[in-house]
Amino acid sequence: MLTVSVKWQKKVLEGIEIDTSQPPYVFKAQLYDLTGVPTERQKIMVKGGLLKDDADWSTIGVKNGQKLMMMGTADEIVKAPEKGPVFAEDLPEEEQVTNLGYSAGLFNLGNTCYMNSTIQCLKSVPELKHALSKYSLAGRSSDLDQTAHMLTVATRDLFSELDKSVKAVAPMQFWTVLRKKYPQFAQLHNGIHMQQDAEECWTQLLYTLSQSLKAPSSSEDPDTVKGLFGVNLLSRLHCQESGEESSEIESVDSLKCHISQEVNHLHEGLKHGLRGELEKTSPSLGRTALFIKESRIDSLPRYLTVQFVRFFWKRETNQKAKILRKVDYPLELDVYDLCSDDLRKKLEAPRQKLRDEEGRKLGLQTSAKDNDVKMTDAEGSSNNGSGESSTANQMESGATLEKEAHMTGIYDLVAVLTHKGRSADSGHYVAWVKQDSGKWVQYDDDSPSPQREEDITKLSGGGDWHMAYIIMYKARTISK
Repeated sequence: MLTVSVKWQKKVLEGIEIDTSQPPYVFKAQLYDLTGVPTERQKIMVKGGLLKDDADWSTIGVKNGQKLMMMGTADEIVKAPEKGPVFAEDLPEEEQVTNLGYSAGLFNLGNTCYMNSTIQCLKSVPELKHALSKYSLAGRSSDLDQTAHMLTVATRDLFSELDKSVKAVAPMQFWTVLRKKYPQFAQLHNGIHMQQDAEECWTQLLYTLSQSLKAPSSSEDPDTVKGLFGVNLLSRLHCQESGEESSEIESVDSLKCHISQEVNHLHEGLKHGLRGELEKTSPSLGRTALFIKESRIDSLPRYLTVQFVRFFWKRETNQKAKILRKVDYPLELDVYDLCSDDLRKKLEAPRQKLRDEEGRKLGLQTSAKDNDVKMTDAEGSSNNGSGESSTANQMESGATLEKEAHMTGIYDLVAVLTHKGRSADSGHYVAWVKQDSGKWVQYDDDSPSPQREEDITKLSGGGDWHMAYIIMYKARTISK
C-alpha cells in the first residue's frame, strides 16, 4: 500500500491509500467518492503523462507520501430558484433514488463483476435487508468468528449505502473483508485479481449471513437465511440389487437445473436435478452398491433460487468449460408437481383460494365465503406487475411474515444473474433485478439501465450473449 495526497482545484486530499495490486481505475473510483469527479473526466498527472486506467503501478514510479495533481470537474447539482419549481437534481440523494426508481451501481474494482452482480441480486430481498439492519455487535453470536462478523457488517453497510445513493459506489470495504474471510477470492494472476465464480460468491456470502443472523434457540424463527432461501428435500433411496429402500431429509439453499440434450426448459432441468445415482454401503449386501436417489421438495422457501449447472471440468484444457445450450425459464414458475405428497396436500387449499381470487379479479363469480381472502404476492405479481405486496412492505418496515400466510407453490421471477463468456473464470457477470415498481433494471457494474420485461426471459443461452446462471423467484402467497 502507498499513501499519497492529491491536489484538486484548491483542495488537497491527504492520506489516500493506493492498493498497487489493483489497476489505477480502482484509485480513480476512490477519488470519485471523495470529489464527485467521474473517472472518465479525471486527469491525474504522473511521470510520463496522464495516469491510464490499466497502467502498471510498478512502471509509474509513484512514491509513498508523493503529492499528485488531478484536473477535472465534478458533477454539478442544478440549484433551483428560491421560489421556483423543485428539480430532481435538487432533492436529497435518497429522494432522487425514489424518483429514479432504482438504486446505485457498483464500481468494478478489477474483475469483481461476480461480486457486484451477487450483491445486487441479494440486495433485492427486503426481508434480508431488514434482518441485516438489526444486526449489531451486541447481538453477535459468541461462536461467530471475527471475519464473519466483519463481512456481515460490511454487507449491511453496503446495502444501506446503495439504497441511499444515485452515484455508483466503490465497495472497497466489502471486497477487502470478503477476501479476508474467503482467501480464494484474493487469487492473483500476473499481479491482477482473477475473475471468480459468482455462484461460489453467492453461496459463501449466504453461508456467512446464515451464521451471523441466527437468533437465539428460543426464537420461533432461529435461522433467517434458511427461512428465506432454504429448501427441504425428501429423498427416497432405492437399491436395485437388494431392493432395500431408505429415506432422508436434507436442506439446501438452491435447486439445480441440470443441462443435457433432453433439457430445453427449466422444469425439465429441475426434474433431472432431483433424480440421480450414488454409491453407498448396502447393509443387506455388506458392500458398496448403486442406489437410485429420487428427491421431492418437502418445504418451500420465501425465495426460491435456481442454479443452472452450466460449468463442468474439462480435462483436456484443465479448466471449467461452459454448456451454452439454450434453456428457457418462465416469469411464473409452478413447482407443485416437484413437491412431496404431504406438501401437495398442504398446497391444495391455498392454490384453490388463489384461483378464486384471480377469477374474481377477472370478473368471474365466486362464492361469498371467499370474500375475506386477502392476496399477498399474488395480487401484486399477477395484476399490477409490481411483484411486491402488503406483506413484503410490512417485512420492509420490520413486521414479520403473517403467520396465516400460505405458500401456493407458485413463484414470480425477481432476479437473474447472467454470465457472458466461455469459462466461469473469465467473461462477465451482470445482475437483472425487478424493482418495487415492477420494472426491471440491468446492473452492469456501475451502469444501471432500465430493461423491458419481455427481454428478461431471452437470457436463456444458446450463444455468446449473456445467459442465466442463477435465477431467483419470490413466492406468491395467500392469506385470510
